Amino acid sequence: MEPFGARLHAAMAARGPMCVGIDPHASLLAQWGLPDTAAGVERFSRTVVEALAGEVAAMKPQSAFFERHGSAGVAVLERVIAEARAAGALVITDVKRGDIGSTAAGYAEAYLDPSSPLASDALTASPFLGMGALAPMFEAARKHGAGVFVLALTSNPDGAQVQRARCADGRTVAQHVLDELASLNAGATPLGSFGAVVGATLGETGHNLSNVHGPFLAPGIGAQGGSATDLRTVFGKKVSDVLPAMSRSILIKGPDHTALQNAAREQLQAVRGIVDSPIQDA
Repeated sequence: MEPFGARLHAAMAARGPMCVGIDPHASLLAQWGLPDTAAGVERFSRTVVEALAGEVAAMKPQSAFFERHGSAGVAVLERVIAEARAAGALVITDVKRGDIGSTAAGYAEAYLDPSSPLASDALTASPFLGMGALAPMFEAARKHGAGVFVLALTSNPDGAQVQRARCADGRTVAQHVLDELASLNAGATPLGSFGAVVGATLGETGHNLSNVHGPFLAPGIGAQGGSATDLRTVFGKKVSDVLPAMSRSILIKGPDHTALQNAAREQLQAVRGIVDSPIQDA
């Protein structure tokens, strides 16, 4: 299969830089008039897929909201991933897995191997057992043309305690993650398959994002308080490599398909206005 980075680059060019989250948590289910059950999660999620998977570059189901309903919820996640991919969207399953050895390999097989019922185009991963611990995921991604998005600079306040801590060489932990991703993406064209999760609400990060040569998954626009204009502040000249992830600001417009589509299109137009605007040198 063509590498994930190349597929994502093409999808963003064709459909625009947008990833819509599929987050069927209890309050949204209630707002849509659905029960907080696996059946309610399925109706919610398939409605989002039906409305948007044919339009947006990527979709990001958050596995926690499916897992809390046990095996029935995981079965729904399997169907949602398959249906979104069949409709043309790339699927980034948000699992934030991070472990060592055979366990990391098991997660890689679960989410990146095409023979798995949970097979996705990419997954999210936590590097805080060491970037080396994620090697089985990177290897599986290369083998199967998939991607990995690694947590680097998140917007939750407590994240800075770990992410901005200093390594022995003076770099922050986050900068070490970014530099390791740059090494993994070396030589890839037009975009590497190993990306960083960087919050859209961080402002000036004080970190070098310029050499990653992979995609940035940027949550925070919409309900979390961020706007499209924040992308330029955070990512600067790398804004064209950013895949903004939005969920609640779009999902609250459901279950009407047209309302969901209009909300997504409005957000995408705002993002395109920033990405396509000329970059002003300081």
